[in-house]
Order: sequence, then C-alpha cells, then structure tokens
Amino acid sequence: MSWYNQIGNDFDTVVSSRVRLARNIAGYPFASKLSADKAKEIIEKVTGAFAGKDLEKIDFSDISGTMALSYVEKHYVSKEFAQNRLPHALLLNESSGTSIMICEEDHLRIQSILPGLDLESAYKMASEYDDTLDLTLDIAYEEGLGYLTHCPTNLGTGMRASVMMFLPALTMAGRISALATELSKLGLTMRGMYGEGSRAGGMLYQISNQITLGITEKQTLDKLSDVISQISEEERRIRTGLPKNENYERLRDRIMRSEGILRYAHMLSSTELCEHFANIRLGIALGFITDISYVTLGNLFIEAMPATLTLTSEEAPKTDTERDVARAKYIRSLINR
Repeated sequence: MSWYNQIGNDFDTVVSSRVRLARNIAGYPFASKLSADKAKEIIEKVTGAFAGKDLEKIDFSDISGTMALSYVEKHYVSKEFAQNRLPHALLLNESSGTSIMICEEDHLRIQSILPGLDLESAYKMASEYDDTLDLTLDIAYEEGLGYLTHCPTNLGTGMRASVMMFLPALTMAGRISALATELSKLGLTMRGMYGEGSRAGGMLYQISNQITLGITEKQTLDKLSDVISQISEEERRIRTGLPKNENYERLRDRIMRSEGILRYAHMLSSTELCEHFANIRLGIALGFITDISYVTLGNLFIEAMPATLTLTSEEAPKTDTERDVARAKYIRSLINR
C-alpha cells in the first residue's frame, strides 16, 4: 500500500507531509563533480549501510525513461534525479512512503512522505534512516555549518520539510499570491505540486521551509505545522461562506459535471484530470459527493498520470489519444465499482 492510499489528519486541506534530509559522504566530491566510478562506490556504500532494511534497490541506469518518470509522478524522486546521466539509484519502501535517492544533487536524499498533516512522524521515520547512516558512514559535517550540502541554502540541518495543501477556496478568492508573499516573510515558500519550477495543478500547493541554517529541526517543524494549521483554518472559513456566494449553484454544477465526466468520459487528458480532480475533491469536502473517497481520488490521480498509466495499462498506449482513452477507462473502472 502506498502513502497516497491512506488517510491522514486534516485531509480536507492537507494531502501529504514530507521530510527530506540531504546528506553527503566525507571524502567524496559533490555529485556534480563525481566520476561514474565514484558514483558507483557511493551507491555500493549506501546500499551496504542499509542492508537488512526493508528497502528495494532500483538502479536507474537500468530502467526506462517511462519508469523513471513514473517514480517522479509518485513523488519518490525529483525530475532532476530521473534525468541524471551519472550512475544513480533509489532505495524504496513504497508501503511506508520512504525513499532514498543516491547521487542526486547530494550523495543522499532521505525522504519520508505520509498522508495528511503528520510532519512529526515523517521526520521520525527519516531520522531513523539517518541514524543508520551515522553508524556506518562518515557523513560530511562541520561545527557552525552543520551538514555540508551541495547547495548552500541547505547548510545546517540539511532538512526540507513540506506539506502539500489543497486550497480551492483560497484560490477562487484570489488569495494565493498574497499568501505566498506572507509565507516568504516567515522563511517559507510556496511551489507547485512537483516542487521548484512546477505549476499548481489541481489547486495543490507545496509549502516548505527555506531556512536550514541557525535553526533546529524541531523549530522548523513547529513553525511549518503552525502555519499550515492557520492556512487550513482560513481555507475552511472561506469554504463555509461559499453557500452565501451568488455563484454557489454554479460551483455545485461544475463539481457535479466533473463527477459525470469522470464516470462516463471516453477520453480524458492529464490536464483535464487535474481540473476535475480539484472539483471532485472540493465536492467531497463540501458534502456534494459522498460515494467517492479521498483514497479513491488520490489513487486515480497518481495512477492515471501519463508514465504510470503507460506502465500499468494492459495494452501500453503509444499515442496521446490512446493514453487519454486508457486514462478514462481506468478512472471509470475505479469509481463506478
């Protein structure tokens, strides 16, 4: 069972929580200066350090571009990692939402992703793997600077904590730009659902810390959790006022049309899916839709992404049209049970 198949706290506004730790092994140059042989050495050392752990090793030098992109769609790896030409590997426990990228921007990126608002558990899980590293490898660290990382903005804790939020009411109210500015003043940043440089499809926004130096992990997690709770309260407050809005019936109609499309469409593009996903998710929160769950919706949103759909379809689609037909068929089978 994957992390997106589960239900977490505050799930009406928060999709997932993620904690990522950047680490490097002393005595090796950063990944941008690594030779292929040194990269293979690091992969071997890290894999050995986690021997006995319930982690599947995936050698990205041996998989197709489609499979690599599927791991991006599932948020286990970054786009940069998937496209890396240097030897690189992933250690993955899909059931717990734990992944370790070896030879991305840093030698290691330990990531834990959990459903709903649960930063504390995500941090605890990532830290357990980090402790295993400390017992077996010499991790690059200096007093005053903390963990040494490829990008100076990660110095210190080397931790990026983020929360994926679903904010349709704030989006419709035109509050996102102002919210992003307010978050920046607090040392936080808002991005799209695939991180830096991505767009906010499906009204999903990733909110994370920017500061890693001169602050503890606990302070970072506490600040982010407090801010997320405040944003959730504001999102719910605006949702509560929607029935008084003159366009409320139009909103309800839009939501129900989206449900009809997902249930009966013969073709569906990934762009259309993002739009209908947002409408259905809001419909569930507002009580308009009662026979589609957050779990089912999360399932179809991930599994119907282009690369993942191509890998899982009985007849692998070769064109955009074939993929759109396969996507609609998969979604119909999932929500019309």
